Amino acid sequence: MNIRSPQPTPGDRPLYEVWAIAWPTVLTMTSYTVMQFVDKLMVAQVGPLEVAAQGNGGIWAFTPIAFSLGVLSVVNTYVSQNLGAGTPQHGPKYAWAAGWLSLVAWIVLLVPWAIALSWIFGWMGHSEELVRMETGYGRILLAGAVILLAGRGLHHYFFGMHRPRIVTVSAIIGNLVNVGVNYILIFGRDGLPAWGLPGVPGIAPMGLYGAAIGTVVGTMVELAIPAAIFLGRTMNRAYATRAAWRCGLAPARDLLRVGWPSSLQFGNEIACWSIFMSVLVGRFGEDHMTAGWAALAYMHLSFMPAVGFSVAVTSLVGKYIGAGQPDIAVSRAHLGLLLAVGYMTLCAVVFFVFRHELISFFVVAGELPPERGREIIAIGGKLMVCAALFQTADAVGIVYTGALRGAGDTVWPGLVTLVYSWLFIVAGGWAVTILWPQLGSVGPWVAAAAYVIIFGLTMWWRFEGGRWRSIRLLLGPPGPP
Repeated sequence: MNIRSPQPTPGDRPLYEVWAIAWPTVLTMTSYTVMQFVDKLMVAQVGPLEVAAQGNGGIWAFTPIAFSLGVLSVVNTYVSQNLGAGTPQHGPKYAWAAGWLSLVAWIVLLVPWAIALSWIFGWMGHSEELVRMETGYGRILLAGAVILLAGRGLHHYFFGMHRPRIVTVSAIIGNLVNVGVNYILIFGRDGLPAWGLPGVPGIAPMGLYGAAIGTVVGTMVELAIPAAIFLGRTMNRAYATRAAWRCGLAPARDLLRVGWPSSLQFGNEIACWSIFMSVLVGRFGEDHMTAGWAALAYMHLSFMPAVGFSVAVTSLVGKYIGAGQPDIAVSRAHLGLLLAVGYMTLCAVVFFVFRHELISFFVVAGELPPERGREIIAIGGKLMVCAALFQTADAVGIVYTGALRGAGDTVWPGLVTLVYSWLFIVAGGWAVTILWPQLGSVGPWVAAAAYVIIFGLTMWWRFEGGRWRSIRLLLGPPGPP
């Protein structure tokens, strides 16, 4: 079977083209982030310690997952470049390779990490109760991580095929299921009287652990919907998606060869943020961790839609490079950047103006002494100012990284992330806590702000320098312009 797609043409509405690819992707990321935000608000109704445990358990469970996701992200690169080159039938083997790599990563890396979690949190000096909760939460997430990884690999296949609406539908349905299961399992028969919501008879409330189970159930739905379409009659007839499961080692080697720097970049950055939040911010106590995780929840609402623009830019850059049209790829990257910068700059204004009101949503009246609640809000307000300072620069770094990934330029950004994150987030954050302890958790947040700003400027310089133009991932010359 040899199905060749028509060569892409830029058309006379470039902004429409970017938005047509971007909006389902942005909606996907926004839906996921909003549901996670609601999830955190639900856990906040249980208690402030649970918020800290959810944040720590979640990010340390996600750290090894992030290394695997970095490799899977280049499924988009290969699929989109083959789409642009007129050979979309080569794409399914990369989706299957992603699934097999997910299974291997789960067995070799994630299961042993789950076993080690209690030791990791104990080494950090957290209280016995906090260690118990964050370990249990993280282990549940890691148990279902193979489903998450396989789903993300399939999502990147559809992003690369410029069919993001399939992912959007699966994400929205999966996240709605996640929230519903969360509510049932977190509150059970007790319900949530503060929100005027009844309980579910016969269900014992599970608190924090119910939130973790809800997340795993939601990811099952996010995998099941695109998998049904991928293996369905229409796609199998067009691209032989079922037969591609015998993909051999070559596609997996391709993903590892180009994806290891993305793995290094994404995983290393998450590892540094894990140390930042649990160790550096954790030095100042549980209230600082609670305030920090509340601020980070709002950051997710800001940067995850920008990640959606980045994924869309990866798809567009990959398609036009595969078609031999790098100048069009540059113009699409610039348009995606414009949209992301506008959104995140608006978020920065909101963060600054409403900083105390936003943090107060995570402080439940009556669940803790009023003076402690005011202290958490005051700390969180300062952290929101820090977050506001780097929103625009974060958009630049996120979108240009996606553009470079679409071109296959993954090694240089990965190495830069490795150096910068350890230099600024970890070493810089540690130095500030030692030299100026009177700043409290604001000190390491200032170091993190410096990292985001300098990283954004560096990615801008790399992409505009144009060295990615000499990279060739596909065999043979690029498609004709």
